[in-house]
Amino acid sequence: AAVAAFAYQVHRGIGIAGVNWPVMWGFYITNFVFWIGISHAGTLISAILRLVNATWRRPITRCAEAITVFALMIGSMFPIIHLGRPWLFFWLVPYPSERMIWPNFRSPLMWDFMAINTYLIGSLTYLFLPLVPDLAVVRDRTTGLRHRIYALLALGWRGTARQWNRLERAISIMAIIILPVAVSVHTIVSWDFAMTLNPMWKSTIFGPYFVVGAIFSGIAALILAMAVLRRVLHLEAYLEPLHFDNLGKLLLTMSCLWFYFTFAEYLTTWYNNEPHEIVVFWSKVSGRYAPLFWSMMTGCFVVPMVLVGIRRLRTITGVAVASFTVVVGMWIERFLIIVPTLAHPRLSFVRGSYTPRWPEITITIGTFAYFGLLYLLFTKLFPIISLWELKEGWFHEHRKPATSVVTAEVLHEAGGMR
Repeated sequence: AAVAAFAYQVHRGIGIAGVNWPVMWGFYITNFVFWIGISHAGTLISAILRLVNATWRRPITRCAEAITVFALMIGSMFPIIHLGRPWLFFWLVPYPSERMIWPNFRSPLMWDFMAINTYLIGSLTYLFLPLVPDLAVVRDRTTGLRHRIYALLALGWRGTARQWNRLERAISIMAIIILPVAVSVHTIVSWDFAMTLNPMWKSTIFGPYFVVGAIFSGIAALILAMAVLRRVLHLEAYLEPLHFDNLGKLLLTMSCLWFYFTFAEYLTTWYNNEPHEIVVFWSKVSGRYAPLFWSMMTGCFVVPMVLVGIRRLRTITGVAVASFTVVVGMWIERFLIIVPTLAHPRLSFVRGSYTPRWPEITITIGTFAYFGLLYLLFTKLFPIISLWELKEGWFHEHRKPATSVVTAEVLHEAGGMR
């Protein structure tokens, strides 16, 4: 249905969408910012847990890293979907051409393109490296064409001490590199708004505000994915209540931090009482967008405080429900950042409104379904739980080696796990 809606939009033109002057950004750019934020679920969270050596991370790292890759793929589609002529999408790419149109390095779009592509390449690498030992296990269990494909992807892995040392070093280096890249991506996305003079956009807090929101929504998306995988694939032995409890605590921490940033942003706007900004402020708090605003506050702060903050309610179901409300609330937050400001520009005689139409709604719902399809296909083709990391953790727990470094012999046995 989403593909049909997009084809219809291409045929009839972008005018069939709800965007109009002065609200030229709607659901599509909201989805772009939202999915780029969700992408912080995996690589960033996985890298942090790996660097601090959180031993409970092992069953969830690959679940998180896969979310990053697929969310980036989906998010990067929306600027193209938003174009009136998507077949000319390559005009967005800042490349030198025979027309001597060189990249404008002062343009936020230039840095969007570079940051997102760098993050996608880095995330794919960070996902692939820990997959190699498990791909070798799958290679040894398959025959025919599948065997040849997995053998190619396994890169000749045999589990030697030298290979293990190189793999561990490469993963550690990528974990360090990917952190500043991930932070820079959503900071640069926030500058698409903060570099303008539009009311409630020109703010120095937008960079960290967007990053905090991205990590917040990313943790919620990871918890939801884990809950679905646990139920559908019967992974109760691997995704235990401990993992949901720890991620729930992270979710609660980020909820408080997000509320602090939101409160600081809205308090200064209210107290300054700048005429153009206060109009946007009241349209959110008590005007046309008030139901969405208070739904956002309930879903992103009140519900997590109750379901996750109260120990008795911090069950797998409670944490999953809180995560769902956070994901919905953060999508609403992205919408409220974009649309009310565009509907109330500084020119008082220019006013507008935005009502999404069925192509935008269909495409938006379709992208969530597309994300679920990609994720399920990944679990079908690759181990969603890192087998060698689980085995490594088991040896750490039961053999208790004298040093904190796993020996080559132990890693070799882990790589040969069946």
